[in-house]
Amino acid sequence: MITLRPRRTLGWNYGLALAALLAPLLAAELWVLDQPTAWPIFAATAAVLGVIVGLVWVAYRRTRVSVSKYGIVERGFFGATTVVAARDVARVLRLELYRPNSLDTTDELFVVCRGGRGRFRMRGRFWDERTMNLVAEVLEVDETTRSEPVTLAELRASDPRLLYWFERRSLIV
Repeated sequence: MITLRPRRTLGWNYGLALAALLAPLLAAELWVLDQPTAWPIFAATAAVLGVIVGLVWVAYRRTRVSVSKYGIVERGFFGATTVVAARDVARVLRLELYRPNSLDTTDELFVVCRGGRGRFRMRGRFWDERTMNLVAEVLEVDETTRSEPVTLAELRASDPRLLYWFERRSLIV
């Protein structure tokens, strides 16, 4: 069994962005209140935000995927555990997906069940290529790689069952 974890740089990237957002908000709160009695309100706000950031950090650190020849066990960010048995896996599909409104692409990995439905997904924003390469090898199934990048609309038209429910619907009618 191999345990895979998301990119560790995500914690720093999102953490710095969050700090850059929260610091001015806390400074604005302190400036708006501007009273000696406002310190308890400021301290309570900072404490609540600190607890929330701490909970998010713990959830991120606990996120993992265990892959073995028997299947996949995913412990997601929100704590849900998903199990995909190896007997249900038909193949692994790799492709490059265009980011919205960009010419940049991200690697995507889909574990497809015998019915053609996507049972597990790894996005290149969260998982590195070395980690993604291990999945098909450990599961001992065929890996198919699409040669040309696709947009979300093209993937929605060709393989809608691979996508999450909210990705199957277009906002543009």
